[in-house]
Amino acid sequence: MKRNLVWLLIICLLPYQIINAQDTDLLKLAGGDSVAKERVTMAFKSSRVINQHSMEFIAKGAMDFRILHRFGPINSGFENFYGLDEANFRFGFDFGIGKSLTVGIGRSNVNKEWDGFIKYRPVWQTVGGSPVSLVWVSGMTVNSTPWTQPDRKNYFSSRLGFYHELIIGRKFTQGVTLQMTPVFVHRNLVDSVINENDTWALGFGGRFKLTKRTAFVFDYHVILAGKQAGTYNPVSFGVDIETGGHVFQLHVSNATGMNEKAFLTNTTDDFWSGDIRFGFNLSRMFNIGKKKKAGDQ
Repeated sequence: MKRNLVWLLIICLLPYQIINAQDTDLLKLAGGDSVAKERVTMAFKSSRVINQHSMEFIAKGAMDFRILHRFGPINSGFENFYGLDEANFRFGFDFGIGKSLTVGIGRSNVNKEWDGFIKYRPVWQTVGGSPVSLVWVSGMTVNSTPWTQPDRKNYFSSRLGFYHELIIGRKFTQGVTLQMTPVFVHRNLVDSVINENDTWALGFGGRFKLTKRTAFVFDYHVILAGKQAGTYNPVSFGVDIETGGHVFQLHVSNATGMNEKAFLTNTTDDFWSGDIRFGFNLSRMFNIGKKKKAGDQ
């Protein structure tokens, strides 16, 4: 089933030439060369799909305050109130530095981990131009849990992890966006000699608009190399609900961690065996830059 899902997403993402011929809703052709260079926007309603980064950016001069919440396994039963007695979270602040530049910082209670990232778009999908957007993301994580091995020296570098990813995404129509993301994760220290420091993965994400203010979203990662023992591919499905300045998301996932290093190297639940966690993400935008005057670009 997992292989079929991967091939389905690849088939959907690659033949953009065929879909582009039918994309009259997106193109809004009105004649003239100026339309041919129109940048495609609003591919996603948030800068994250569920776990992974999306091809969307925070507006220049804006701050996105994000709260990500993940409960325990639903199949833990009534004793654990179907997972609601257990809670993990990440909160973060993402800042729009430019139209194609976003930086962010966050804190998770899983491993008491801090993370930061920089996100840049060198290629923007345009009508009559580039058929896809290319987005580069680089991030770093710091584990701040107390050191539990007094017989070994506590090096700060041992607490660090890094990730780099390239998002290749396309908004096919006003209601359909898909992206593919090769990801590399490096951990300076691993907890077992059988585990590798480097992990390679291929991510898929998408958005399918349901109504004016709701959309179905998903993300899925296949671990290609460096898979940690006892872990599984992270899978998530959700629904975005837009309410004014908020984007509220309800989702299910098998991942506990909510940064790239965590969900790609430490997802110990098997989604396809029923190890599913309910969660929600909340995004609230704030304008912290100067207000534009009439006629400003």
